[in-house]
Amino acid sequence: MFDLDRWQEIYETLRKNKMRTFLTAFGVFWGIFMLVVLMGAGNGLRNGVNDSMKGFATNSIFIWPQGTTVPYKGLPRGRNFSLTNDDVAALRNNVPELEYLAPKLGGDGGNGDNVMYGLKSGKFSVSGDVPDWCKIDPVVIMYGRLLNEKDVTDSRKVVVIGNRVQEVLFAKNENPVGKYIRIKGIWFQVVGSFKPQNQNINIGGDKQLSVFIPITTMQKAYNYGDNIGFLALTTKKGNSAAVVGEKVISMLKRRHDVAPNDKDAIGHFNLEELFDQVTGLFTGIDVLVWVVGTGTLLAGVIGISNIMLVIVKERTKEIGIQRAIGAPPIVIMSQIITESVVLTSIAGFFGLCLGVGLLSLLNMVMSEQKGGGFKDPQVDFNMAIMALGILIVSGAFAGLLPALRAIKVRPIDALRYE
Repeated sequence: MFDLDRWQEIYETLRKNKMRTFLTAFGVFWGIFMLVVLMGAGNGLRNGVNDSMKGFATNSIFIWPQGTTVPYKGLPRGRNFSLTNDDVAALRNNVPELEYLAPKLGGDGGNGDNVMYGLKSGKFSVSGDVPDWCKIDPVVIMYGRLLNEKDVTDSRKVVVIGNRVQEVLFAKNENPVGKYIRIKGIWFQVVGSFKPQNQNINIGGDKQLSVFIPITTMQKAYNYGDNIGFLALTTKKGNSAAVVGEKVISMLKRRHDVAPNDKDAIGHFNLEELFDQVTGLFTGIDVLVWVVGTGTLLAGVIGISNIMLVIVKERTKEIGIQRAIGAPPIVIMSQIITESVVLTSIAGFFGLCLGVGLLSLLNMVMSEQKGGGFKDPQVDFNMAIMALGILIVSGAFAGLLPALRAIKVRPIDALRYE
């Protein structure tokens, strides 16, 4: 393996036919280059999608009333109904699979500016909320605190504002906690401000432009009674959001005299199903990448095997002389296989380096432009080493057939070969 003469012979063989060596190596180079780039691009898409869902509870489901489409128990189709506080209490008592249950009310800013502080005003999304909402869609506290259960129980006139609301209403770096703002003619005390962890999924309005007040306060202050707009819920570990969601919807249908077969009366959106679909999509992309990449590699390896057969044929007399002076078959085989492995390894190394370099450049460009949906298109180090290992093994197999053919050469025939 460390015979200097052998390595000089391999070098001279490759140098003597530069164009043939280049074209042969290019197939392997291109194969590993394409595999690395495709793997990196797949990882970039996956990271971009995961980042867009960062922080948001992926086992969540959202439920809201839409109006009946099927007559039931003497009640006509087209009947509107609302979810209520009693529905929330019933679900908490009868659906043990629920982890968080967060009713939400409002979210529409209405017409014109609806929030004022001093001489400043703006149009923002005002909603009634409970503390569990920020456990489903987490936020980062900038000043003060978030809503708590005491705020909801006592119907306190307190408010938590988004970071863009703070920027519009207050001076730069001003602490809004303790200040009073007027929302639709009613004064509320600011107890905190926040910025969202996730800015890509906005349920109930842009979170940066949102104003959260206790849901009970909003019901009383703005005459909503005990109505709520919609429900957000998550399931405990080990429970399917789809199964629990169907259980919740069935209970709500019974409570509001909605026909069991009325599929449109209660709308719902299952984020867990969407997340599972995306995960399945990227699994398919990974499989496709490896199929395309390894197929391209295989084509390059086959090219090397064919060239090695040509090299063996060209060196028939040389091999015959080696056999005639007593060279064992293993020496002949190792020489051919080593040459094949060297060629594939060098080509693969350059393909790997260029692929990683291109991905790094792409990552730099995307980072500067803040390209949404595509982030950190890098190749895992272990995957890169595994691809290079596969390439080296493939190179060994590529040289195996020519090596077997070489040891079958009879010395007497080889010496007569022209």
